[in-house]
Amino acid sequence: MSKLLFNLPRPSVPIFTRATTDAATDALSWTAAPSEFPIHRIYCVGRNYREHAIEMGHNPDRELPFFFQKPADATVLCTPASISNVPYPMATSSLHYEAELIVAISKDGRKISVDKAMEHVYGYSLGCDLTKRDLQAEAKKMGRPWDAAKGFDSSCPLTPIIPKEEIKIGDDTQIQLEVNGAIRQSSPLAKMVYSIPEVISHLSELFYLQKGDLIMTGTPAGVGEINVGDEVSITCGELLPCKFVVGHPSSE
Repeated sequence: MSKLLFNLPRPSVPIFTRATTDAATDALSWTAAPSEFPIHRIYCVGRNYREHAIEMGHNPDRELPFFFQKPADATVLCTPASISNVPYPMATSSLHYEAELIVAISKDGRKISVDKAMEHVYGYSLGCDLTKRDLQAEAKKMGRPWDAAKGFDSSCPLTPIIPKEEIKIGDDTQIQLEVNGAIRQSSPLAKMVYSIPEVISHLSELFYLQKGDLIMTGTPAGVGEINVGDEVSITCGELLPCKFVVGHPSSE
């Protein structure tokens, strides 16, 4: 067998499991599991909230979902221990936030039916689809791919994954994003155009879903610009909060 010229790290996300529940406050406590979730691919679904489609100037009527990807190594881990630093990216003057629920896949499959889709889900994470909005607008205008606008370094801050058996995620679960303490996005998950099982089913018609895949399920209305020094906080039910600060551009 040929040897690799050099070794590259395999991106992964910690898994957190329930430790205790404070009987007095009913507050959850989480602890890191001994294993981590290896990332295979990161899929993203576009315009999966009706109000967001409208604010972006598109037809809000239900149409077949479309997908794009981010590199597996574009992630930035956000843990409860501290606020992570996400450097302001190069080649943009319009960096936007997009709060998203993330679904972690642990079972391979293609052409998965809606009623079987949740059998492929390991758990959930919470993240931010950072977007170079000026580059995206230019790409749309020119009919070009979104790679430079969506798949840049550190474009996917996310939290540790919680196994689905240990958390309740439902239509009434609220996803919310704040910038410097001010609410910018807030919506129940019920406002998704396509539900999680439907997103998985449609995606598996286009790609062979594999263990380690992450699916970002879309963002609600209220997307907007962030700048150096801004603190972003995303919450969604009992999931660990995703908190980060926009740092100065990397000098490397």
